[in-house]
Amino acid sequence: MRSLKGNKVLLVDGDEQGTAGDWTDHRIGLGIETPWTTIRLKSSAVRTEVIKLANNYDDIIIDCGGRDTASLRAALTVADVFLVPFQPKSFDIWTVSKVTELLEEVKLINPKLKSFCFINCGGTRGSDNDDAMNILSKAESLRLLPVVIANRKAFSNATAEGMGIVETKGDAKAVSELKALHDAIFGTQVTSLKHNKDLKSLSKNRQNDRMMI
Repeated sequence: MRSLKGNKVLLVDGDEQGTAGDWTDHRIGLGIETPWTTIRLKSSAVRTEVIKLANNYDDIIIDCGGRDTASLRAALTVADVFLVPFQPKSFDIWTVSKVTELLEEVKLINPKLKSFCFINCGGTRGSDNDDAMNILSKAESLRLLPVVIANRKAFSNATAEGMGIVETKGDAKAVSELKALHDAIFGTQVTSLKHNKDLKSLSKNRQNDRMMI
């Protein structure tokens, strides 16, 4: 979606599973136009290389998976935004305290980091989503986005075809959900920063400006 808007985008695969990089390779193999650059980095290289490349891109998106790894910690030291998806399941929600503890440590190094969470793989019926959002809304250091990405087959189908959901002609609800997430992330980022009197100097001085996890 960022590329479709004309932005120059770098996708960093910092996850040991390598899903983001594999998806890009799959897409290119199918001959689908891929207007962003994808690289694979691990551990401290996530920080050092991203700092070197930051001024060459409008957006840098780093995928570090869902575990506390050296790659994740390195990414958090240079990121502007940390985005955490939670499934509305007990075991997933129980990790909230661990995430907030990690953020407290990272903010000593990167105090300008803004952290958000949302419901991913949510149910299409029942109260599980609302129950999970109620818990997340009380989490320290994490701001809950009013977005639920439902567990829809359309997402896996799009991935198998090497496409993002917004490129497909399938599930309109799935497309709408992802657009809502996009707008919540980037709209929140603009809103939270536009009141900063030092924004212009911040953009000039910080090599990691406009980075995102």
